Amino acid sequence: MTAQPGAGSVKLYTPRLLGLSAQLAGFPLAGEFQHSAEARSRTCGSTITVGLDLGEEGAVTRIGMQVTACAVGQSSAAVLAQDAQGRTATCFAAMLAKIEAWLAGEGPLPDWPGFDALEPALPHKGRHEALLLPWKAVSEALSSVEPAR
Repeated sequence: MTAQPGAGSVKLYTPRLLGLSAQLAGFPLAGEFQHSAEARSRTCGSTITVGLDLGEEGAVTRIGMQVTACAVGQSSAAVLAQDAQGRTATCFAAMLAKIEAWLAGEGPLPDWPGFDALEPALPHKGRHEALLLPWKAVSEALSSVEPAR
């Protein structure tokens, strides 16, 4: 994996990023969920399975994850999970698009609580797919959900 020029000057595994991965224990993939999906990275083989329950308005009421990924993938999953409740399929789809634009250098740092902890991964293209995994898994799990009216 080759990083972008200047990537060496940015410390990827910051204490904050590494600490986030420990937060996943609070979101176990236990029991039955209304919606679920798995995402797999083609570049590193990381996998994330996500389970979601939704309320009547289509907003997430419960999330669970099983994550087999590097610290970037784990931290991205934790950032997503910590603020998933109350969010809808439309919100997650918009966030995925914003993250993809940011990673491509075509948009600002996405506005999501705690997402700035993932900023050190930007110059490390080999970690972009791991960062996207949880967002892709949630978007896939919610792909059949009708938007709330």
